[in-house]
Amino acid sequence: MNYLKKQDLKVYQAVKNEEKRQREGIELIASENYASPAVREALGSVFTNKYSEGYPGRRYYGGQEYTDVVEKLAIERAKKLFDAEHVNVQPLSGAPANMIAYNAVLEPGDKILGMNLSHGGHLTHGHPATFSAEIYNFVSYKTEKDGKIDYAKLEKLATKEKPKLILAGFSAYTRQLNYRKFSAIAKKAKSISMIDIAHIAGLIAGKAVSNPVPYFDIVTTTTHKTLRGPRGGMIMCKEKYAKAIDKAAFPGFQGGPHMNNIAAKTVAFGEALRPDFKKYAMQIIKNAKVLEKELKKYGFKIMFGGTDNHMLLIDVFGSKGITGKEAEVALDKAGLTVNKNVIPDDSRNPMDPSGIRIGTPAVTTRRMKEKEMVIIADWINQAVEKSKNEKELKNIKKEVTRFCRNFPIY
Repeated sequence: MNYLKKQDLKVYQAVKNEEKRQREGIELIASENYASPAVREALGSVFTNKYSEGYPGRRYYGGQEYTDVVEKLAIERAKKLFDAEHVNVQPLSGAPANMIAYNAVLEPGDKILGMNLSHGGHLTHGHPATFSAEIYNFVSYKTEKDGKIDYAKLEKLATKEKPKLILAGFSAYTRQLNYRKFSAIAKKAKSISMIDIAHIAGLIAGKAVSNPVPYFDIVTTTTHKTLRGPRGGMIMCKEKYAKAIDKAAFPGFQGGPHMNNIAAKTVAFGEALRPDFKKYAMQIIKNAKVLEKELKKYGFKIMFGGTDNHMLLIDVFGSKGITGKEAEVALDKAGLTVNKNVIPDDSRNPMDPSGIRIGTPAVTTRRMKEKEMVIIADWINQAVEKSKNEKELKNIKKEVTRFCRNFPIY
């Protein structure tokens, strides 16, 4: 980083401080991870200089022989990872991927049946604050008191509402979905089936959870989170929808793709095809289950009854008497990074909700295992219960910093 240091000291210092923060703290945000040095090298490569509007073999600019190599390779690897018929690797992130998918198969005003945000859905699955909600007519479904989806009730709702598209997937739901039932309900309702696997893509690629791709017409995802690639998006679909998806991505929604990002995705997909990635994916879930068990011992109320994936949604307000925002701040001071999060039918404001969301992808990348999760759970409990005690929080942070020296990031 010699060039950056010489040219822009303020940015250089911010980068170095962020490196230090990541190195000395424990990252428990479920949607964050550490991209490998190889992924980051590709992300910072000369491909950032290249405009590549269009698709391999069908570009609008010249000089594309090497951009075509990486994009074709990315598509080939993604197809192999997810058993997909068609892949588009150009979406810039998860929200744009969802918008592209909607635009490909829907008309303004069409109805979408998606998961309620407070029950684990994503903003782009129908929250009224989003642009997609201004264009499409969203109807939401929720989980039951036991934290599960009642598929009979979902089928009745689909039969009643007759949505053009039925959307599965989540941002803060911790249970395994029944892909067959979603697919069957969509077929019965004569709806297009779509799933957003942004959070569990890496678990799917690593064979730690079952693969939904063969069951759905359209599948969207991010390429970071559990997949451990660069921040980006991807769409997979049945061949039937391939032309519509590609046209909606370009020229419909985006211009020139970020080829440096696609190069980094290609590297990440290659990493996910290696045998050790399967061990990593399985360990993510093992770590999450230990955190679930330990936090329950400390009296934390776990939403949806527990976890089947990489994350936990915790009602800290109901179990410990502090808000999600207060817990986030206290944990951050203790060197434990989480995010505040709404819980099902939360009565509190989304900016100061009742819950926090925690996940295990990043700590697993640092090779932490079950015994480390026991220690982390203890620190979480201490920080939450001593959230007003600045001295105690500083002491925990010192312990966390010493602990992290044993688990370097790559």
